[in-house]
Amino acid sequence: MRATNSLTLGTDRALYRGELPATGWHRHASPVLLMGLSGRFALHLPHAPAQTCHSALVATGVEHVFDPCGEQVAMVYLEPDSAEARSLRTHFQSRGGVIFDPAAPVQARSSMDAYLRNFDLPSLLQLDCPTVAPIDARVARSLQCLRQLREQPLGRDGAAAAAQLSASHFNHLFHAEMGVSYRSYRVWSQVRAAMAGLGANVNLTQAALHGGFVDSSHFSRMFRQTFGMTPSSVLKPLREIVRV
Repeated sequence: MRATNSLTLGTDRALYRGELPATGWHRHASPVLLMGLSGRFALHLPHAPAQTCHSALVATGVEHVFDPCGEQVAMVYLEPDSAEARSLRTHFQSRGGVIFDPAAPVQARSSMDAYLRNFDLPSLLQLDCPTVAPIDARVARSLQCLRQLREQPLGRDGAAAAAQLSASHFNHLFHAEMGVSYRSYRVWSQVRAAMAGLGANVNLTQAALHGGFVDSSHFSRMFRQTFGMTPSSVLKPLREIVRV
């Protein structure tokens, strides 16, 4: 079956489905669920042999290489302040940041597709994900300011001011709550905003400006750092962009 690459963007989550090349080494500023839709894929971690699996959860900040091995795949990204991402942190801490084959076996491809489209993680995962406390209100305020579309992305000092904290205290609190530094998350947020600005015809220059990048070259460098791939290899094959 021929893949139709698609991108679904929600408020605090995103889904990419289709066929992709192998990535380079990279790390995300959000946890990701990787799923092989037509077969097994390979996941490479530093100082460990590659492991093949049907699904994997990779925590925020874990360096890895994702090789789809020519299969159709799905990648579900959760913003680290989302309830689902926060409920996974205990599992990640006890398993070294990567959980292999956490997804429940699904008999029908149509059922899996429905779970993915609806971001129905409880139906996909064989994990107990209890309700956890919401993120610290001060960090939440800084995230609200960062996520507002602006020509100049919010710097650390501005984010600290929004949280009513000193820069050093803010850095510590942000990393503790989000699992990633503010600088790394700001780049992630810009890349996500750039993708949200994509229209029917993918224009990388317009996407870069929408994400607050200086130009398309800056966007391309940060995109490759974030996903381990060039933006063209990910965005040009897109046939559908859905916002939910």
